[in-house]
Amino acid sequence: MRRENARTDSEHRVGRGKLFVLSGPSGAGKGTLRERALKDIHGLVYSISCTTRRPRPGETDGVEYRFISHETFREWIAQGLFLEYAYVHSDMYGTLKADVMRELEAGNNVLLEIDVQGALQVREKIPEAVLVFVDVPSIQELERRLRDRHTETEEALRTRLANAVKELGLKGKYDYVVVNDDLDSACEELRRIIAS
Repeated sequence: MRRENARTDSEHRVGRGKLFVLSGPSGAGKGTLRERALKDIHGLVYSISCTTRRPRPGETDGVEYRFISHETFREWIAQGLFLEYAYVHSDMYGTLKADVMRELEAGNNVLLEIDVQGALQVREKIPEAVLVFVDVPSIQELERRLRDRHTETEEALRTRLANAVKELGLKGKYDYVVVNDDLDSACEELRRIIAS
């Protein structure tokens, strides 16, 4: 009997899950796509990121993010607890390595919703991760979406738009690009990518 890949006994019992990374500029609709994917795709789990930013209205600690202090975040960096972390819009965001590895080893597919800096760190550490960039039809549409959220000062909004231009320049480093101009179509495209 020919074996294509040598696997350990534990891998025969439970196949290792696949890691999917969803990122793109702020306001592209990553959160909405993530929510729909988690509802529609059996066996897909979400790894909650840590952040030092303050919760937005309606956000709950341990649901959208783990909200932690700058001091705790820096301690966890020093301890090597993060799979990836980044400074974004003057706050820190990161994914705990143990959370992701536990789910992958259990055979679950894991979805991360993280920024572009973090996605590229994941690519270095887990080359088989599937990176999906959520794009927008235009910068003008992105600005409209950000303004409609009413969560940013004008200065913060300008910073997010400037960062978005840089992030859009990195989408060629991703495995897939999903343009979120029609939510249902974008959700279906993401579902197909994960299913394949």
